[in-house]
Amino acid sequence: MFKFFARRSDLPLDRDAHSQFLPWLIAFMVFLAVLAMAGMLMLNAVAERWDQGVTGTLTVQIAPSEDPSEDDIRLRNALTILASTKAIDRYEVMSDARVLKLLEPWLGGIANSDELPLPRLIDVELHSGADLDAAQLTERLAARVPGSSVDDHRVWLERLVSLIRTVQTLATMVLFFIAMATVGTVIFTTRTGLAIHREAIEVLHLIGAQDSYIARQFARRALALGLTGGLLGLVLGIPTLMAIGYLVGRMDGFLLPSLHLAGYHWILVGLLPVGVALIAMITARTTVLRSLAKML
Repeated sequence: MFKFFARRSDLPLDRDAHSQFLPWLIAFMVFLAVLAMAGMLMLNAVAERWDQGVTGTLTVQIAPSEDPSEDDIRLRNALTILASTKAIDRYEVMSDARVLKLLEPWLGGIANSDELPLPRLIDVELHSGADLDAAQLTERLAARVPGSSVDDHRVWLERLVSLIRTVQTLATMVLFFIAMATVGTVIFTTRTGLAIHREAIEVLHLIGAQDSYIARQFARRALALGLTGGLLGLVLGIPTLMAIGYLVGRMDGFLLPSLHLAGYHWILVGLLPVGVALIAMITARTTVLRSLAKML
């Protein structure tokens, strides 16, 4: 497959039976690395979107009563309090249609019923960098607007982002373990090849071949096998990511965030086979040089 790397070799490395399993092992590890990296990148994008969209926002809720005119009075009083709060940049009363849309994922068809009492929701946005005491605002609203409450999104957002960062850390650890497993596999394969071709290597030394010359042959072979396995793992990983994205896209967007990879994310994922192949090449070269130094 990779004839470009198939230069003349004084060692019959292509005939080694043990090296035939290396591409498949690397393919499996690259497949796992593709899933781990894609998950890490998508979670990071989700955390950034939620952070930008929710940080600095509040929601004021006014429970409905049996008298609509009383609800209008309470709404005006709440807006007056919000207008006098310096930390608030803007506020907007959500329409009934928007409230119904928010309730639909949980209530289903009941949400479209005209008899359903709807709370009045006010979307509040704070000034950039403003520090608002949500407890104090809640007390002010409760004093003039009975049945009102303040939902501070920063509380649950911090917990959610903390959970996402924890999962990202686990994904990073998975990538690290995959890299270490790749290194260990290449070391084992290379040392086995050195043992098999020990007599041929000693002959090459006798005729003047340097260690670097022998190491290059093992390194080129590891690079070719690494690219073969890496591309195979990538070919298996990309359809899996697309299938996961399709299944998530079919689910309700209110329950799950949109999970998509940006353009540069695909580039990073696509570079995984190259990275694994380079790790295999460097590992093989280093292993051979150290082993040959001990043989002398």
